[in-house]
Amino acid sequence: MAVRLNEDKEMVAVIQEGLKRTGGYCPCRMERTEDNKCICKEFRAQIADPDFKGYCHCMLYYKD
Repeated sequence: MAVRLNEDKEMVAVIQEGLKRTGGYCPCRMERTEDNKCICKEFRAQIADPDFKGYCHCMLYYKD
């Protein structure tokens, strides 16, 4: 298992700027809860799933 940044550097830069603006919370979500703090609860669960392969909700990270 490997988690990496999206290969689209422009998208990564936009999302990282959003994370800075929101104090580390997913810029794609309206609620500012611990579940939405990057790396969000949803993607942590996907990382734990041995059958999951794909991007996190905001497309910043990809799990191989």
